[in-house]
Amino acid sequence: MKAIETIRWDDDTSSIVLIDQTMLPLSYRVVRCRTVDRLITAIRRLEVRGAPALGVAGAYGAALAAGTVKEKEFPRYLEKVETAARAIAHARPTAVNLSWGVQRVLSRINRSGSIAEARLLSLKEAHRVAEEDSRSCHAIGDHGSTLIADGSTVLTHCNAGALACREWGTALGIIRSAIESGKEVKVIACETRPLLQGARLTAWELKRDNIGVTVIPDSAAASLMRSGGIDCVVVGADRITHDAVFNKVGTYMHAICARAHSLPFYVAAPLSTFDPVHGSSEIVIEERDRDEVAFYGGHATVPEGVPVRNPAFDATPLELVSAIVSESGVHRPPLDWDEIARTRRVI
Repeated sequence: MKAIETIRWDDDTSSIVLIDQTMLPLSYRVVRCRTVDRLITAIRRLEVRGAPALGVAGAYGAALAAGTVKEKEFPRYLEKVETAARAIAHARPTAVNLSWGVQRVLSRINRSGSIAEARLLSLKEAHRVAEEDSRSCHAIGDHGSTLIADGSTVLTHCNAGALACREWGTALGIIRSAIESGKEVKVIACETRPLLQGARLTAWELKRDNIGVTVIPDSAAASLMRSGGIDCVVVGADRITHDAVFNKVGTYMHAICARAHSLPFYVAAPLSTFDPVHGSSEIVIEERDRDEVAFYGGHATVPEGVPVRNPAFDATPLELVSAIVSESGVHRPPLDWDEIARTRRVI
């Protein structure tokens, strides 16, 4: 399978290059972010999205800030870089990887002794974050593929593939690794309203790799589970707390339906997505624009004046999760957070 490179650093132009995911599947367009403001726009517009990819974007964004801030006095330079980096970290509130990636590079910048050193070391650290993401996704794929039986039909929600990471993917990485190991696997992709990340992005990725995929309305999943058309569910995650998995809204519904039909419900996520500090009640669920729901193809689908709720994520209680797959292995709830914390420090 030819790798998709979702996001990278371009040395020639000192810019972040990423696939504009809002244009898929109709056209393939690459965006070049030369400024922090342009990167923040890309994050908010979902030109780049998916927790691991946002972690890489945050890391490269902090390096971009280090390289573009104009200030001769080192203490003032550090203040301006931190302000710019914090703005990136707050571009979207729910996925923990974004702030994690920013903080990884900021910590390295704050340990440097000069502007020149800060610029050099920030980019080295950002490259390290990107390389770690690739290794993590392949390790997740290797561990998770052992959970997928030969001949399985797997339901997935939203997009947790190469487009949500630097490459390979988390949930789709498990499917790719299972197929590479010789197993036959088919995928049912929920369309994932309102922005259709499953129909537009997951289906585009899998078709590109010649992996069998069928798109269904989100509301058809339970019926297919009941009729025996689905063998397990594999999704990604934007944040994992002590008591819940935060992922694209609709994930909770699939978890409840999987439990009702005695189907395994698996979550694939790197250790950077684990949040050992907060509980689910403390996490801010991003509410997105009304027009994402109220309009489709430029036409109104909701009467003017009727309010809309458009949460981007929901929280799935850990008791509904069969296993979480990270780069360190398969974790069965209840999670051993002390071990997870130790592993995060080592990896």
